Amino acid sequence: MASSIVFINIKGEVLIYRCYKYDVSRQETMEFCRKIISTKEAKEMPIKYMNGVSYIFTQEGEIVLLATTKTNINTAMMFQFLYSFIKICKSYFGEFSEEKIRENFVLIYELLDECLDYGYPQLTDTDLLKKFIFQGKVKEEQLSQLKLTSTLTQLTGSVSWREPGISYANNEVYIDIMENINLLISKTGEVIKSEVMGVVGVKSLLSGWPECKFGMNDKLQLSKSNVKTASQSTSKGISIEDIRFHQCVKLSDFNKDRTITFIPPDGIFDLMTYRVSENVIIPFKIFCNIIETPTPNNPSIPQAIDLDLTVKALYDKELYAENVVVKIQIPKNSTNVKTHTNTGKGKHEVDKSSIIWRLKKIFGEKDYKLKCEIPLIPISDPKPWTRAPISMEFNIPMFTASGLRVRYFHVVEKANYKPMKWIRYVTKAGDFQFRI
Repeated sequence: MASSIVFINIKGEVLIYRCYKYDVSRQETMEFCRKIISTKEAKEMPIKYMNGVSYIFTQEGEIVLLATTKTNINTAMMFQFLYSFIKICKSYFGEFSEEKIRENFVLIYELLDECLDYGYPQLTDTDLLKKFIFQGKVKEEQLSQLKLTSTLTQLTGSVSWREPGISYANNEVYIDIMENINLLISKTGEVIKSEVMGVVGVKSLLSGWPECKFGMNDKLQLSKSNVKTASQSTSKGISIEDIRFHQCVKLSDFNKDRTITFIPPDGIFDLMTYRVSENVIIPFKIFCNIIETPTPNNPSIPQAIDLDLTVKALYDKELYAENVVVKIQIPKNSTNVKTHTNTGKGKHEVDKSSIIWRLKKIFGEKDYKLKCEIPLIPISDPKPWTRAPISMEFNIPMFTASGLRVRYFHVVEKANYKPMKWIRYVTKAGDFQFRI
C-alpha cells in the first residue's frame, strides 16, 4: 500500500515524514512539493503521477496530507484512510493546523505507527486508539494489566467497536430517521428535481452483547421476503439508493436478503445513510401571483409590485411543521414594504433584499396566505426584476418525505431482556425552492 505518509504546509515544507517502504525516496517527495503544492494543481488534481510515483493527497485547511506509492494500490481505500486520519488528529488535539502538528509531532508518529502496518491501514477507530495512545501524562491506572488485556482483546477481536461488560439498569434503544428533502419546482408546477438524503441514527443503551435486526419498507427487502403479512402485502416499498452502513453492519446478511443485522456500539452512532429519488412525497406547494405596475416612461421596469403568496400543506392534518421560514427575494430598491398575513409574521429584511415570512407552526391540509405591497424607488440605472426562486426552511416531526418506515427492530441477547424501543421521524428542508 502506502510507501510513506507526509504532512506538508502550503509553503511546501515537510512537517511530518513517515516512511514504511523505501521504494519512494525523500527526494521524490520533495520534487512533488516543489512542482505541485505551490501550483493550482494541488486543488484540481488529488492524484498525481510523476516519474513512476503516484501521489495521493488531500488538503485540510493549510495542510496537505500526502500518501506516496509505486504500486497499484486501492486508491479509494487510501483516500478513506487520509480522511480518517485527519479526524483522528482533530479528536486528539482539536485543530488540524501547522501549529498543532508541530506541538504534537511525537503523538502523530505514534498514531501513524498504530494506524498503518507496513503501509496497510489497520486501525482508525478513535475510541480504541485513545485507550492505549495517550495525550499528556499517563496515569498509572491507565497501564493496569487488566485494562491492557481488555483493550487488546477488543482491538484484535471481530467486534472492535463495542466493549465487553456493558450494563444498564434500563435497556433502551432510540432510532431517529432524519431526512433532508431537496426540491426544485418550475413556475408551471413541474418537478425539476426531487431527492431525499437520509440518516438512520441510533442511540444504544443496551447491556451485554446484543444482536439487532433492523427492517424497513425497502422495495427489494419486501420482494425478497418469503412470508408476507397482510400489511406488508398491501404496503408499497420504496427504492433506496446510495446506502452506506456503519462498520458494525453484517454486509453478508444484507447482500443475501437485505436484512440489516448488527451488534451496536454503545451510545450514539449513524447506522446508515441513504438517498431516495423516486416517488418523493412533497410536503408543501406554493402558489404565487405577482402584479408589476410598470413605470410610465419605461414599461419593462416596475415602479411597484403586488405579491400574493399561498403556502399549502399537503401532509396529513394530524401532522404539523415547525420553525417554518419562507424567503422571497425582491428588488434591492424596494422601500416601505407592507406585509399582511393570517398567520406568522412577514418582514422586509433590507440587508438580505428579501421578505422573510416566519411561522411557528403549519398544520396539515391547510392554506396560509401572505400579501405584500412593494413600492420601488427610482434608480439611475434601472434593470428588469430577475425573479429568484422562493425558498423554504421547515422541520416536520413524524413525517418522512421518502416514505421510509421501520417495519421491525428486534434485539436478541442471552440475558433475554426486553428493551424499550423509541422511533422518531423528522424531515427538514434542504435546498427547497419554487420558481416564480
